[in-house]
Amino acid sequence: MTQSSNFGFNTRAIHAGQVPDPTTGAVIPPIYQTTTFAQDGIGKLRNGYEYGRGTNPTRDALQSQLAALEGGTHAFSFSSGLAAEDSLIRAALRPGDHIVLGNDAYGGTYRLIDRVLSQWGITNSAVDMADIDAVRAAVAGGQTRMVWVETPSNPMMKITDIAAIAEIAHAAGALLVVDNTFASPYLQQPLSFGADVVVHSTTKYIGGHSDASGGAVIVKDEDLAEKVGFIQFAVGAVSAPMEAWLTTRGLKTLGVRMDRHSSNAASIARWLTEQEGVERVYYPGLPEHPGHDLAAAQMKSFGGMISVTFTGGEAAARAVAESTKVFTLAESLGGIESLMNYPSAMTHASVRGTDLAVPENLIRLSVGIEDLEDLISDLEQALGSLRG
Repeated sequence: MTQSSNFGFNTRAIHAGQVPDPTTGAVIPPIYQTTTFAQDGIGKLRNGYEYGRGTNPTRDALQSQLAALEGGTHAFSFSSGLAAEDSLIRAALRPGDHIVLGNDAYGGTYRLIDRVLSQWGITNSAVDMADIDAVRAAVAGGQTRMVWVETPSNPMMKITDIAAIAEIAHAAGALLVVDNTFASPYLQQPLSFGADVVVHSTTKYIGGHSDASGGAVIVKDEDLAEKVGFIQFAVGAVSAPMEAWLTTRGLKTLGVRMDRHSSNAASIARWLTEQEGVERVYYPGLPEHPGHDLAAAQMKSFGGMISVTFTGGEAAARAVAESTKVFTLAESLGGIESLMNYPSAMTHASVRGTDLAVPENLIRLSVGIEDLEDLISDLEQALGSLRG
C-alpha cells in the first residue's frame, strides 16, 4: 500500500510501508538488524541499500507509515524527539535566523533552541501562541524564519489556531512547525491546516508502549525534504532498527489506543473539576477550557493529557504526585500505562525560575488505557492525602 492511498486512518496505520517479506511471505516485515549491505559490484547497490546510517528497510517502513498518517510526502525517523528537532532546525535555518515559539513550550525544546542553538546564532522570542496579535508582533520582519507551535501545549494545554498562525508565518516568509506529539496524527493533522512541518517525539503516543525512544519530522515540500534528509544522513541521529520496528508495531494500534486514552481522560477531567482542593483542570475537552471550540474544530477528540493545579500550592501538588499507586510517577507520557508528572521539577525543570516556568502547584497526568474505575479510585485516594 502506498502512502498516497485513500484508505482510512487505521487501515493505513496497519498497512502503509508494510510489505510482506518477499522470501518467506512473513506478514510482519522482519527487523533488518544490520549495519551494512552487500553490493553486487562497486557502486551496484541492491535496492539502494548501502549503510545503516543512510538507509535501512525497517526505518524506511516506519517513515512510510509516518508520512501516510500525517499526510506528508516525506518522513524522517530519528533517535529521539530532540534529535529530530535539532536536525530540522539545522536543515532549515542559518545563523542569524529567528524562531518564534510558545511561552509554555516543552522545556527540552526551549533548552535546545535557547541554550544550544543560540550558540549557532539562532535567536528566539517566546510568546503566547493563543494570542494571534502577540504572534504577529513577534514575527520580526526579515529575521523570523520559523514559527514553532505545540497544540495542545505542554503542559498548559493551550490550543493554537494552526491555520491562522500559518497565514502569519507564510506572510513573513517563515516556516510553521507544529509539534503534534500530544495529539498524534490520529487526532490532528497539522499539514492539512497549513503547517509546513510536523514533528513528533515518537517515544510518546506513536510508539505507545514506553519501550522505544524516537522522533520524527514529516514534510510536504521536496526542497525541505532534501535538506532534512541530508542532515539525517550527515549527522546520523537515526532510529536504530529495533526502535524503528517497535515504533512501527505501536503505530498500528494508535487509533484504538487514542480512542481509549481520550475517553478515559475526558471522564477523569470532569471528575477532577468536582474535587475538593482542585484549583483548575486544564483539558481542552472541557467546555470551559479557553480553547475548547478551536480544539473541537482541529481535533478528532481531545486526547489523553490533563494538567491540574491545586489550592494547596506546591506542597499539595507534590503530595498528590507521590501518593498514587496506579499512576506511576515518571517522566514522559503517551504510553498505555498512566503516568503522573510534576513538571516544575521534572520535564520543565530547565525553565524553572524563568518567564516560562510552570506553576509549582501543577501536576500533569498522562491518562492510560487501564480501567477507568481503577484510575479514578487511585486519584481519589491520592487526593485524600490533601485532607489529612
